[in-house]
Amino acid sequence: MPTQTTPSPSNRRPLTRHASIITLLISTILFLISSNVSVTITFANAAPTSKSSSTTTSSSSSSTSTQGVYVLNAKNFDSSLKDGKAWLIEFYAPWCSHCVRFAPTYEIIAQQLHSKQQTSKSITRQVNVAKVDGAAERALSSRFGVRGFPTFFLVDGWTVREYEGNRSEEKIIKFVMEEYKNVEPVPFLFGPFGPMGQLRAFLMWGGTIVVGMYESLTEERGMKPLVAMAVLCSGGMALGLVLIVVIGILLMPKAKQD
Repeated sequence: MPTQTTPSPSNRRPLTRHASIITLLISTILFLISSNVSVTITFANAAPTSKSSSTTTSSSSSSTSTQGVYVLNAKNFDSSLKDGKAWLIEFYAPWCSHCVRFAPTYEIIAQQLHSKQQTSKSITRQVNVAKVDGAAERALSSRFGVRGFPTFFLVDGWTVREYEGNRSEEKIIKFVMEEYKNVEPVPFLFGPFGPMGQLRAFLMWGGTIVVGMYESLTEERGMKPLVAMAVLCSGGMALGLVLIVVIGILLMPKAKQD
């Protein structure tokens, strides 16, 4: 009766090591793509807004503002959050009536939290207040798993908590300063800074690019819809084959040397 042989643990180790390296590499690539390459679908620059002034500043100097809600987008999101402060972020949509009604209150919250950082040296927790146009910045919305507007997140480093309480000035300020400790953070694996969040953002970004290419081929190049779809499909298949070959080479077991 023929006997079956199973791979020894020593033969499994190279495969496990290669798989771990590929997983880390893919996560890093997705993070870099979502934070840098997605600039191509950004429609607005960073600018803190204020009722009393329409003056805008660049994202590099946005952390020095003492009032107004910061505007974040795919271009400045990750770089802005590296300032070491916590961020209260609202995902809104211009057509959302709840968001429109809440906007004045959110401005007051921003002015209070930003002014406290400048007037009181005893405050150890500094919180910036920002908003993201979730309807325009779909990659960021997918990255955070936004399902409706408005949606609020408190981001502190890579720790993310969703605020689901009452949208009142007092409640939100109390949450970001104290009560956030009572809310379970989003698991890192599925959070916006983990691999699943980066993957969601990448897929949404890729879909936006494909739609843009399709419109360019049909409207600017004058291609018929079926021809444009065939071109995009063939390009996607070619890219997929290249990735399969690369992964196959990396996972190929090497012969043992005596």
